[in-house]
Amino acid sequence: MMAWLFRILSALVVMVVICGVALLMLPGDRIAQVAVDQIRAQTGRDVVLRGQTTVSYYPVLGVSTGAVEIANADWSEAGPMLVADSLKLGVDLMSLIGGDVRITGLEMVNPQVVLEIGRDGRANWELGVDGVAPSGQPSGVSTALALSLDRALITGGRVQFTDHASGARHQVDDLSLDLRWPQYRGAAQLALAARPQGAGLISLTGEIGNLAALIEGEGTTANLEAQANGGTLGYDGGFAMPLDLDGRLSVNLTDTGAFLAALGLPGVDLPPGLGRQASATADLRLTPAMDLSLRRLALTLDQNSLDGAVDVALGQDVPMVNATLSSGLIDLSTATASQDAGGTGGSGVADAGWSQAPIDASALGLFNGRIDLTATGLRVAGLSFADASLTITVDRSRAVVALNRLSGYSGGMSGQVVANNRNGLSVGGSLRATSVEMESLLNDLAGIDRFTGKADTDLEFLSSGNSLHAIMNGLSGKGSLSMARGTIKGIDLDSLMREGLATGGTTVFDSLSASYTMENGNLFNSDLLLRLPVISASGEGRIGLGARDIDYLFTPRTASADSGGGVVIPVRIRGPWADPRIWPDMEKAIDLNLKAEKEQARQAVEDKIRDELNLPTNEGQSLEDAAKEKLETEILKGLGRLLR
Repeated sequence: MMAWLFRILSALVVMVVICGVALLMLPGDRIAQVAVDQIRAQTGRDVVLRGQTTVSYYPVLGVSTGAVEIANADWSEAGPMLVADSLKLGVDLMSLIGGDVRITGLEMVNPQVVLEIGRDGRANWELGVDGVAPSGQPSGVSTALALSLDRALITGGRVQFTDHASGARHQVDDLSLDLRWPQYRGAAQLALAARPQGAGLISLTGEIGNLAALIEGEGTTANLEAQANGGTLGYDGGFAMPLDLDGRLSVNLTDTGAFLAALGLPGVDLPPGLGRQASATADLRLTPAMDLSLRRLALTLDQNSLDGAVDVALGQDVPMVNATLSSGLIDLSTATASQDAGGTGGSGVADAGWSQAPIDASALGLFNGRIDLTATGLRVAGLSFADASLTITVDRSRAVVALNRLSGYSGGMSGQVVANNRNGLSVGGSLRATSVEMESLLNDLAGIDRFTGKADTDLEFLSSGNSLHAIMNGLSGKGSLSMARGTIKGIDLDSLMREGLATGGTTVFDSLSASYTMENGNLFNSDLLLRLPVISASGEGRIGLGARDIDYLFTPRTASADSGGGVVIPVRIRGPWADPRIWPDMEKAIDLNLKAEKEQARQAVEDKIRDELNLPTNEGQSLEDAAKEKLETEILKGLGRLLR
């Protein structure tokens, strides 16, 4: 396409040269015909000039035309390849007399360009005209006639592109260009603006080191900056066409969502910490096949900074990304905190419940690929870890985070977490933790600080929903927990068992184990076993993960109680996580401790009834069955007397 522009420009220059040397006295329409012949010779396409053609001679030798049309390829059905409302060209007369061609001005108003690729792969901008060099200059044209351009202006342009083989269609509107090119083999300054279809206005400013080399298909250098709503991109390095870059990239996005919308990707709302504001520098390599590589990458996403290398295949419908990144502390706590509704601390525990604000998971569909990440620290969902090694794979809006190594809470974790947004958001995973400190873990996770001690735990979970509230209320799965020595704050089971007091204190236990299932946001446990030096305790109940409440029964037993000589006083824990009520369940205590007395009383009553009714005592026969049998016998006897 650059060759196209150069050929048209060369034809116009020849026309002006003819005007200055031999046709000073010819009318404008005759000069216009000379221009038409020159452009037709350069491009092989018919040219139509409409309106009056005027010529100026001093101090600037120039031509101004009305509407201009350049025909399309003979196989196209889209109409003219180029249409413009007007065209103006001026040449410095004194430079022309001295043997140089210096264009003082070139202006094109409202050009409409149609670019096409046919079903057979032919492009309508490929000319193939005999006698025209690939550079766009006619064969035998000396570089002594090389051009310079004080200023070129294009306003109100439109470019339409159609690939008839693939069906792809693109359009760029509001195209404008301000180009200054004082030396043919020198640098050119440009200011380009355009509005791609479905996108915002994008501008490109900067300098091309050798525009002539670029036109002739050679490489050059460029220092460019692209601007759009929300940020800028800068580039400094090697430049060739088709797009071939090898240089240094700089990025500064003050609003990533707005910037992506300006590029035609609206509606992307990245969570805090993942790049609502972003900046980066890197060594960039971009090939004509749209394969991008970034080396010596320094990336900042909100409060998080990363280093490493990234490869991106941009030529695919969804970019394919492969990256190796390292970081210090990665803080994603604000990403989950934004989903909380007035929560306290990192857990988001509050009377209002889990946030019902919609979760935007559209970012999962921005790319496919794999990211290997190491970090010295990680904060996420209210939890804090150290020495993290993660592998993140994304495939068609489904992300899997494999925890290769994750240290924290005095222990370690492994497993994987999955987020799937293919048909609505769902989350799941399997995790294993070893030797983690429960006090700090439960406090960060759920605001619970009553348990201390190190634990091993397994967890499998699954849920779905478009909000944190829906996910927590839909949790299902299973898991287990085992702890060695630890404490339970807020109750002293030893004092409760010895003195019947439940007014606070701390329980020190030797071991704790439990398994559980989850369904509809509720955790159910029936096999808790807690061992103290002289006391053991079992437990069963429900923990509302969605409702953030608890209804649980602890049943402590002394060694003497197991042998029938002690008292069992169950402890009920009920209420919201933030302030549960803990009290001895006396009704349950009566049931457990007076079981023998109740059985003795029941037996005495049965014996009394048998004596009063003169019921037989058959082994294995209940009082109810004996009474029923006695009643049936007496009824039969009564009926017999009536019949006699």
